[in-house]
Amino acid sequence: MVGVLTVSSSASPFPFAVLATATYTDKAEVHFDEGTSGTSLELNGTTITDEGEIVRALAKAGGLAEDSAKSQTFFELAKKLSTSTAVPEVIAGLDTLDDHLGFRTYLVGHEITAADLAVWGAVKGSIRIVGLLKNNKHVHLIRWFSHIESLESTQLALAALIEAKSSKARSNKTAASFTLGLPNAKDGQVVTRFPPEPSGYLHIGHAKAAMLNQYFAKMYNGKLLIRFDDTNPTKERTEFEETILEDLALLDIHSDIVTHTSDYFDQLYDLAIKMIKEGKAYADDTEQAEMRQQRFDGIASRHREDSIEDSLKHFAEMKEGTVEGQRWCIRAKMSVDNPNKALRDPVIYRVNLLPHHRTGDKWKIYPTYDFACPIVDSLEGVTHALRTNEYRDRNPQYYWMIEALNLRPVFIWDFSRLNFIYTLLSKRKLHWFVNEGVVSGWDDPRFPTVRGIRRRGLTVEALRQFMLAQGPSQAIVSLEWDTLWTLNKKVIDPVAPRFWAISKKDAVPVTVNGGPAEIEVKKLPKHKKNPSVGEKETVFSSNILLEQEDAVSFEDNEEITLMDWGNAIVRSKTTDASGKVTAITLDLHLEGDFRKTKKKITWLAAPTPAYGLVESTLLDYDYLITKKKLEEDDQFADLVTPVSEFREDAVADANVKDLKKGDIIQFERKGYYIFDGISSNDGKYEFIHIPDGRAASLASKAAVPAAATPTGKTTTKNDFAVADTKMYKVDKVYGAEEIVPTADTKMYKVDNIYD
Repeated sequence: MVGVLTVSSSASPFPFAVLATATYTDKAEVHFDEGTSGTSLELNGTTITDEGEIVRALAKAGGLAEDSAKSQTFFELAKKLSTSTAVPEVIAGLDTLDDHLGFRTYLVGHEITAADLAVWGAVKGSIRIVGLLKNNKHVHLIRWFSHIESLESTQLALAALIEAKSSKARSNKTAASFTLGLPNAKDGQVVTRFPPEPSGYLHIGHAKAAMLNQYFAKMYNGKLLIRFDDTNPTKERTEFEETILEDLALLDIHSDIVTHTSDYFDQLYDLAIKMIKEGKAYADDTEQAEMRQQRFDGIASRHREDSIEDSLKHFAEMKEGTVEGQRWCIRAKMSVDNPNKALRDPVIYRVNLLPHHRTGDKWKIYPTYDFACPIVDSLEGVTHALRTNEYRDRNPQYYWMIEALNLRPVFIWDFSRLNFIYTLLSKRKLHWFVNEGVVSGWDDPRFPTVRGIRRRGLTVEALRQFMLAQGPSQAIVSLEWDTLWTLNKKVIDPVAPRFWAISKKDAVPVTVNGGPAEIEVKKLPKHKKNPSVGEKETVFSSNILLEQEDAVSFEDNEEITLMDWGNAIVRSKTTDASGKVTAITLDLHLEGDFRKTKKKITWLAAPTPAYGLVESTLLDYDYLITKKKLEEDDQFADLVTPVSEFREDAVADANVKDLKKGDIIQFERKGYYIFDGISSNDGKYEFIHIPDGRAASLASKAAVPAAATPTGKTTTKNDFAVADTKMYKVDKVYGAEEIVPTADTKMYKVDNIYD
């Protein structure tokens, strides 16, 4: 029977022995509870709280070999090492262990026992002892300690602890970010809403709003509404509603209710009539450009004081969609010259004769977002309207609408919008890339759409952590992508299976002397630190393939390591006139020490009819634009990156045939990839490279390298002497002669590389 081990990741000293034993025996599920004050094991209906007894109980349940008489001595020593504050006493204990392990692999007998795990845990949990071991005076103890720590089960235990601590840190950071929560929020009564316009696909900016709305709804055990703001038939289509719901599902966001602003067109019309009758709105036929200028200059419309009857008459014409009615709009009578220009009589209704995708030809007039949003929020029971602070100037307008119509109040909570370097979030500009064929579609991996970033390999968990880490910050800055991709790497690394791929360009055939006479197939773990990922089949052969880049780097008689196989010595290397390696011969040297080789090489068995390789394409991408941040007067079409997709032909090991589209893997020594499916053009397996947060994977490939001139020629000494600069010229302080610095140094002299 499997028990439950409960422990806090912040326990001090941490019970490493308990965690290692639970993982080694697999007899207890580990539950990290940051609220617990001690360590406890529920096993067979019994609760055990003493750490030594927990280790013994798990060892017994797991059938660990044990000599109880000898083990007790080491359990007592472990306890002494954990509690002693006297350095001489600790050193004496370490000396005893070192002497005991001089001719032994384990403390008791010939197999690992609970005693080993108990003592290892005591050493691991003491910073002082670990520091003393660094003096290298206890070589046998260090060898034993390293062996216990290198066990797969121990590594899994330590990885679980690190993840628990990271989760706690993220949780604490998030909690700190949202310490105040939502103002006037009551548990079980909070209602938030995410109101996308069905005119395009969701992008990463929308993802933040959606995730925050869901976060607060769950925090207060409330509800999340998804409301489609469908008040503009010109841009909106049903298909976008469907894709938005699919995008939200990709983000693991699910609403309690899905509604539409169009559900409330009748109420909105009635409320507009009410505003006109109460003198809080009027009809206006001022041309759009003139109206914009009047609002800017604080000039009242000539119709502002028209009679209520006239405004109602024009509104009726608008409702019918007549030629006369099309000239008019309805404006709220807020202010003429308020310093906040959003309050200068905004338009609340306008005519649009296009059929609506839900209501058809029923309406010829539609409310503006600024009019409909606060009203529908109030009618639907929304308690807190979350929106980006670019709307902050319009918040008073929002409150004015609710007060003017005597509706239930709603509280606005705003946050900063997301901006990323080299990234466009404007729907209009994204439409341009699609329409011009610069990208393959709205799910292109170069796009900041939800579909694009998910196809690029960004996980929901990483995105959620990133969004919540932003907190209620009001700063509007252009964020780097590195933090997001670094978070993503932490999510995928522990679970991504490892495979191999070799670039086909100039791949090198290699003969391995001492290799198997016949092809051999062995089962190896897909992830060395996480056996739960499963196993893969690795083909061993005397004929293998290596990448040209690796082959070129080999020296004669150099010893290298063939990963997952062993060491080999380079005996011969054939090259052509250009220096390209065309063949290599290796002598297998399995008794060699992999720790002493500098090069760990991935390889693939040369394909045979029985054991083939998988033709693959590795894809990588650059940013779509070459400028980090666009200014208002920039013509973005002039800043499009000339080439932003890069394709590399490769062959992968046959294990990738088991992958499903969307699976994330690691091609060792190449990076993380997401399987994008099999190409309909050439039948090749396509893998998209996932950035890992490192600068090299995120730098714009369109940028000119620092060491190159704009023309691409090799940089020379003279290139540094002339520069296009607006700085004024000055005479050299020390005259025209070149100054050659001298120094008292024992370094050998070298010629100037530019002479």
